Amino acid sequence: MTTSQQSCKQIRTVSELTEKIQELLESEFPLVWLTGEISNFSAPPSGHFYFTVKDEHAQIRAVMFRSQNRNLRFLPENGLSIVGLGRIGVYAPRGVYQIIFEHLEPSGLGALQAAFEQLKEKLSQEGLFDSALKKPIPFLPHRVCLITSPTGAVVHDVIRIALRRYPNLTIQVIPVNVQGVKATEDVVSAIALANQRLSPDVVILARGGGSLEDLQAFNSEAVARAIFASEVPIVSAIGHETDFTISDFAADLRAPTPSAAAELIVPVRHELERQIQERRHSLTGLMLGHMDRQRGFLRERHSRLIRVHPIKIIDNFRLRLDDYTTRMDHSVQGHLAYYRERLEWITHRFFRQNPKKNILKYKEYLSVILSNLKFNINLLCERLRHRAREAETLLHAMNPEHILARGYSITRSLPDRRILRHAKHAVIDQHLEITLSTGSVTARVIHRHMPATPPLTDRTPNGSKTDV
Repeated sequence: MTTSQQSCKQIRTVSELTEKIQELLESEFPLVWLTGEISNFSAPPSGHFYFTVKDEHAQIRAVMFRSQNRNLRFLPENGLSIVGLGRIGVYAPRGVYQIIFEHLEPSGLGALQAAFEQLKEKLSQEGLFDSALKKPIPFLPHRVCLITSPTGAVVHDVIRIALRRYPNLTIQVIPVNVQGVKATEDVVSAIALANQRLSPDVVILARGGGSLEDLQAFNSEAVARAIFASEVPIVSAIGHETDFTISDFAADLRAPTPSAAAELIVPVRHELERQIQERRHSLTGLMLGHMDRQRGFLRERHSRLIRVHPIKIIDNFRLRLDDYTTRMDHSVQGHLAYYRERLEWITHRFFRQNPKKNILKYKEYLSVILSNLKFNINLLCERLRHRAREAETLLHAMNPEHILARGYSITRSLPDRRILRHAKHAVIDQHLEITLSTGSVTARVIHRHMPATPPLTDRTPNGSKTDV
């Protein structure tokens, strides 16, 4: 292969190709739900889980790192059917792709997971998860409404962390059931109460971790629609970091945990005071620097003003103004003279090309054309009259009444009145109608004569001999 041919081809290294494959896979499948059976499971001392997920026709390598698998409520084993949420990754040193699980559960929960996915797809198509419609979280809320269970550790953790970060904060707690048959109704009513009566700056919807069945209230359509319809921004803090619910997608902000929700929406007061103090010092320095620069600017202008007296500057501008006025007057006079000469030239040219001359010339031309047109029309009319007379003469000659007047007749068979053109068409004893120039007669066929040569016409003169 020549050098020119090689330059036309895009040659990649193995690392470049692997990196490109990795970019394509990870961008196309950022998060994917996968189900299958575990095989080749191993748990080395590092605490990470390595295994293979397979079905009847294919398999894929999988890994679940220690930071994610420590929250599992079961121990994976070979032969166990699972459902998991993970992302596709490429291990470049070996050139293999694998799935890195963030969440794992036995596939016995497949029905709940399917319902979760169906509801998520439905609400997503309706626009409930659209990021453009999410309300902004206030930077410094003064009143926070916490919707959670009054008996769990979540309410104490959120209040403790929020007041530690900003002691002046007002927190209102709306106690609800976060699990069970009444949980969905309680959460919807609490969101409505927060919007209609309490008017907080932000609402935290919080619950501790649990199984998929435990989180069903926060995977309900009613709660998702109540969150979307809320006029107050809502922060969803449901379960652990790996737990995802419909409420997380519908909320204006998702927090990994309830404690993280308090940290996300409540700034540290001391940190704010420190930032304000730093900005005060910075602003003071900027103002002092600006004032110093303005003083220097004024001093420089003052020194220039002393060196050159304003009256001298004004006199200089007066002289320049007189000079510009004189030059402008000469320029205007020159332009006026130029356009005056041009106007005179155009006027002279216009009179030389007076339109009346062209009008007279075209009138004479039009008169000749009209005369020729009349002559041609008269000639054409005379030709048409001559053709009409010839056609009238020919039509008169071909008139059947005139032919009958010259002694011819028309013979028809009765009763069907069919015109006879040959003697063989007549039948013995058949009645015939013979039309003459004036009137008609009825005859009966007695005998037929069959000439050797057929007559040239169907008409026979009245004076010829007929056997009828």
